[in-house]
Amino acid sequence: MVHIFTHSPSVIQQYVAEIRDKEIQKDRMRFRRNIERMGELVAYEISKHLSYEFREVETPLGTANCQILKNDVVLGTILRAGLPLHHGMLNIFDKADNAIVSAYRKHTSELSFEIQIEYMSAPSLDGKTLILCDPMLATGMSMVAAHKALVSHYGTPSHLHVVSVIASEQGLEYTRHHLPQDTRYWIVALDPEMNAKSYIVPGIGDAGDLCYGEKM
Repeated sequence: MVHIFTHSPSVIQQYVAEIRDKEIQKDRMRFRRNIERMGELVAYEISKHLSYEFREVETPLGTANCQILKNDVVLGTILRAGLPLHHGMLNIFDKADNAIVSAYRKHTSELSFEIQIEYMSAPSLDGKTLILCDPMLATGMSMVAAHKALVSHYGTPSHLHVVSVIASEQGLEYTRHHLPQDTRYWIVALDPEMNAKSYIVPGIGDAGDLCYGEKM
């Protein structure tokens, strides 16, 4: 199942407009905060599709029968651009365990590259709900490589959710062909194409640079 948030009206449309705006992008703190807020909104929507169980909770005046999240959630993110999105989702899934993957494009020529995984840290994923997030889903190769690396080292989750702020149509199709069939995709905005350097168009530019400054 694929959820595209900008296909229906909501305040998230305003946040998308601001992260795209090249003038507002000059304010790094606002850029990061908008990504974080979108993470919070997406996490809330994901929470509607998880499992819950009833527990009795003692209040100062009696007992209440409350629904408590049943899933063991692991939030996974791809460094470095994924950090604000991850933090926003962690604000909602505050008891979640966390998985971190360092992945980057290792260029073999000006226009071609392969995805290099350098570092990972994660709990056991066996039987858990893995929510894997990256703000930009361009080719989809980083997301697929990160999932493959996590599963090969830490076990197989029972459910997989993929979260992205801006995705290309090509990247979404690539991940749908290479990730488990029952994966749920949560895409804030879907853009039509990529340029010759595999950057999403119209996109936002380099999310990592906009969050944390240009890299060498």
